[in-house]
Amino acid sequence: MNSTSSGGATGSAGPTFDPYDNTPELISLRSAAQAGDWPAVRAFVTGLGSVAKVCSASSLLAGIAGVENLLERAAADLPGDPLPRTLLAHRYVVIGWDIRSSARAQYVSREQFEQFHAWLRRAEQLLIEVCAEHPAYAPAWTVRLITARGLQLGQAEARRRYDRLSAHHPHLYNAQTQLLQQVCPKWGGSWEAAHGFARECATAAPDGSVNGALVALAHIEHWLDLEGAERAAYLRGVPVRDDLRFAAQVSVLHPSHRPDWNTIGAHSAFAFAFSLGGHTADAAPHFAFLGDRAPEHPWDYLSDPRASYLKYRKSATEA
Repeated sequence: MNSTSSGGATGSAGPTFDPYDNTPELISLRSAAQAGDWPAVRAFVTGLGSVAKVCSASSLLAGIAGVENLLERAAADLPGDPLPRTLLAHRYVVIGWDIRSSARAQYVSREQFEQFHAWLRRAEQLLIEVCAEHPAYAPAWTVRLITARGLQLGQAEARRRYDRLSAHHPHLYNAQTQLLQQVCPKWGGSWEAAHGFARECATAAPDGSVNGALVALAHIEHWLDLEGAERAAYLRGVPVRDDLRFAAQVSVLHPSHRPDWNTIGAHSAFAFAFSLGGHTADAAPHFAFLGDRAPEHPWDYLSDPRASYLKYRKSATEA
């Protein structure tokens, strides 16, 4: 089944950017977490059958206010189980990052940084224990890529953690998106490193994997870092367009692609990059799949994400 044949209908309402609208099967996980039902949470996550889905579930659980109370109890009751400690660490990371905010470092106060780092150190301690006991446990290593970035442990340490993970799970998209952020200039990397890593992931993964979307995400980050005329021109460039086309064809537009929980985000990245580059016909198949479903990122890089999505989807539909 080609990915473009199984998308959502294109309505007029536009995206809610709600992950539970995009992936309704996750609603029962949220309900269990909000009800404080650890056995139901554990049964759901352990029954997912893929590391990528566990990482996605961890991300969503980490965003639920107050879930740390449930996870702290579970971690205390099950000291040998890596799952509750990993989920708890991920929640601590989100608490810390909410305090820090998404602002550039120069706009974050000293007090914010202190609280941010304190929460990340709590998370890191849990993850160190999990990774020592379960060295192949990818969900913990994935969260450790976030703590490495937030604690400013450097490029070499982040890459070491990724290498430990990829030795067991070489094409884990959830982890690759985290390392991509690390190798961008804003976190001490370079554009050469960012684009190189994205292309490496896209070409190394099997055809039809979502990993090609890393190419789009790298170009979006590069675009965001520019200003004025340079920013306006960047995604319009023919080399960037061709790079995006190749990545889309080997990933979500490839005949062997089978939609998973990362597919909506991957299509969204391509739709965003093609649209802002003025390549409306190239954006069309991605919007055809998405319909009214889209993740908040990268549309949150625009001043009015929902209106922008609707505008660019309309242009692509009419192309």
